[in-house]
Amino acid sequence: MRRRRFLLLALAVLLVPAACGEDETGGAPEPSSEVKVADGFEVTEVYSELEGPTQMVLEGSGTLLVAQLNGEEGSSDGQILRLDADERRAEPEVLFDGLTTPTGVAVVDDEIWVMEERTLSRGPLDGGELKVVLDDLPYNGRSEGTLTTTPEGDLLYNTSGTLDGTRAAEGSGILFSLTPGEEPVMLADGFKHAYAHVYDDDGTLWVTEMSDGEYEGEPAPDEVVAVHPGDDFAWPRCIGDREPVAVYGGNEDDCADTPPSHALFGPGATPTSIEIAPWDPDLLVVALWVEGRVVTIPRTTEDTPAEVTTLVEGIERPQHLLAVGDRLLVTDHEQGTILSINPN
Repeated sequence: MRRRRFLLLALAVLLVPAACGEDETGGAPEPSSEVKVADGFEVTEVYSELEGPTQMVLEGSGTLLVAQLNGEEGSSDGQILRLDADERRAEPEVLFDGLTTPTGVAVVDDEIWVMEERTLSRGPLDGGELKVVLDDLPYNGRSEGTLTTTPEGDLLYNTSGTLDGTRAAEGSGILFSLTPGEEPVMLADGFKHAYAHVYDDDGTLWVTEMSDGEYEGEPAPDEVVAVHPGDDFAWPRCIGDREPVAVYGGNEDDCADTPPSHALFGPGATPTSIEIAPWDPDLLVVALWVEGRVVTIPRTTEDTPAEVTTLVEGIERPQHLLAVGDRLLVTDHEQGTILSINPN
């Protein structure tokens, strides 16, 4: 099996010291933990006192919808909050409560859509009760992932991959597009866990793929891939950059016909979010949950897998990224904060 290439560019870093509350000049507080950030950028804290925040989306100017676990994974304590990102001390408004591991939130057709452990629901913008749209979705035992709106205004979601013998279980490992009021349509399949997604300005869909387990004695890497309608990434027969897994029926010819990896990460890196850098439309930004890093990847490159460069490290559990103006927000799942990465 070919070895993965991991190229990390050397970068100048500055140390962000620990701090609590506002600084002496009344500006935004610094992160509560030691964070190293690439030269030319700074990290500040936007919001704190959240409980396991996962995905966030922008609703209007400066208003965020934030999903949070509000307890242990698998419990029914989860919430969807509305908060003002520019008023740190404003009390969040609880829109929906009693949710099981909410990892996805989106706004489509003037409704809030929520992905829980294996349930997709929708509800009014002012909160209240959610109406189940899809239930008992195939999943990997933990969660389905995030929600994304397509350029056409539809909803993109995934069912995480689970095995049935040596094959993917029926209905699992699939990216779906859903037009409200209609049946879901398969966009692409053959994923272990297409957890996060983003469209660039050219309409290309970029997706993070999480894998796990060992294949022929080696752990599988996590990835970023470009996805086009009808693509089949052939998990579990193929992993990583089109690597065959014989025990699941994969072979070199079969895997050579699958889409290539755009970038590779170490096994278990856990890329929970992907976004377009607000300061450079040719850069993808990815949150690596387990590694505690936010990294950048060139959107266009002659070489694949592409180079991966660390932008920020030391965030305990960077979960979700959101571009707002020229800044990039990131939820820290462990610390219960929202941080802002800004060019300086």
